[in-house]
Amino acid sequence: MALETWLIKVKTALSNSFDSVRPSKPKNLLLKKPSLSSKPKHVGVLSFEIAGVMSKLLHLWQSLSDDSIIRLRNDAIAIEGVWKLISNDESFLLGLAVAEFADTLRLVADSVSRLSHKCHDPTLRSFHRVFTEFADSGRDPHSWTLTSSKEIEAKHKRMERYVTHTATLHREMDELSVLESALRKALHNNSNNNNNDHNNDVCSLGGKEHQKVCDFQQKIFWQKQEVKDLKERSLWNKGFDAVLLLLVRSIFTVLARIKVVFGIGHCKPCLSRSLSASATVYPSDQNPTSSCIFVSGPLKSSKLEENKEDLGSGFFESNCKLLKPPPSTLGASALALHYANLIIVMEKMIKSPQLVGVDARDDLYAMLPSSIRSYLRSRLKGVGFSACDPVLAGEWRDALGRILGWLLPLAHNMIKWQSERSFEQQNLVPKTNVLLLQTLFFANKEKTEAAITELLVGLNYIWRFEREMTAKALFECTNFNGLLSLRKPS
Repeated sequence: MALETWLIKVKTALSNSFDSVRPSKPKNLLLKKPSLSSKPKHVGVLSFEIAGVMSKLLHLWQSLSDDSIIRLRNDAIAIEGVWKLISNDESFLLGLAVAEFADTLRLVADSVSRLSHKCHDPTLRSFHRVFTEFADSGRDPHSWTLTSSKEIEAKHKRMERYVTHTATLHREMDELSVLESALRKALHNNSNNNNNDHNNDVCSLGGKEHQKVCDFQQKIFWQKQEVKDLKERSLWNKGFDAVLLLLVRSIFTVLARIKVVFGIGHCKPCLSRSLSASATVYPSDQNPTSSCIFVSGPLKSSKLEENKEDLGSGFFESNCKLLKPPPSTLGASALALHYANLIIVMEKMIKSPQLVGVDARDDLYAMLPSSIRSYLRSRLKGVGFSACDPVLAGEWRDALGRILGWLLPLAHNMIKWQSERSFEQQNLVPKTNVLLLQTLFFANKEKTEAAITELLVGLNYIWRFEREMTAKALFECTNFNGLLSLRKPS
């Protein structure tokens, strides 16, 4: 009886503690007119969404650093597979990079625009209109673009701390929820055991379960202290308008950086000074006359810029339309990811053809679309069933290695790009800087299918060669063993 009374007291105390953190019900709600007082003063539960937006902004800024831009110019657009299957026009490829950076920023800006409607400050509530005007004309009426490198670095460090602390807060709140659930379960089990057990067993049961409940209470107490401390250090207890202003200024600065790096319109002097001469992405025979990177020759004469006027005058509209793949590409036919997986499967088979069974070969054939099957049938016409020439097998291996050398990186990049942008990964920071132009998305469908067909023809030969060599070795071994058995004395 004593245990039952004690359990009731504990449950009542916990219930009161839970109720104390619940928001009170608004009074006379129907009698009050909507006002700015209903807007959040602090970030609160929106901190997790905002931390995700900050992460994407920080990653986008890092993708526009000097080192990243140099790698883009010297490595990314210089991939052999890109030049073979997509385009050898450097300014066109750089235009695709601009379009993807712009589209990523547009998605981030859409999230901030939705959040900005909750702000008290009317200038922040007008973010969408002002940002669109800034993107199209460069006009910044509120001077939201950061111009000092020290100020940019300081705000980025603050954002990094907010993201780290908010992510930790999320984990600790989950842990607190688990502990509270475990405590409720323990109290429920104790109540059931108390009703079912005899009176002479209550005392022995009570001591053990009492200690268990006390341990849970102690853990919950310290966990709540940890959560409270993290709420102070993370975005949770920060002023909503102040945090949104930080996001808004960062978005303006990232867009300014994109325009500086790729020589679009007029650039901010401070932003351009941080860009080294080696990070100039558009090649030019002329030396720049100022600290800004202006576009010459290749950009103005490229097909990309010629088409931009037809795509629309808006900065984001024109760039987003550029990301729509032409009908001749794998992206337009929705085959880019499928072909990436197909190429990776073939690469494993080519490395170890002797391990490929008949079932695996049939599964590979089932992955082929009708267009490649047609190509393959025409290429295999007249090919004999014998594959016993080691020289020819060696030549095929070399040829397959060369094709995979430039085709495989695009396939792996396609997998990485897709996985990083999948629905489950939307709130995570991308781990690589793979751009769409480095994947199979814009690859010419006919050229890609021709390369895949060549891989299949070569794989067919070396697979049959390995099987024939294995069969021949087994046959010779069987004959040799039979000969030995005949020569044994009776």
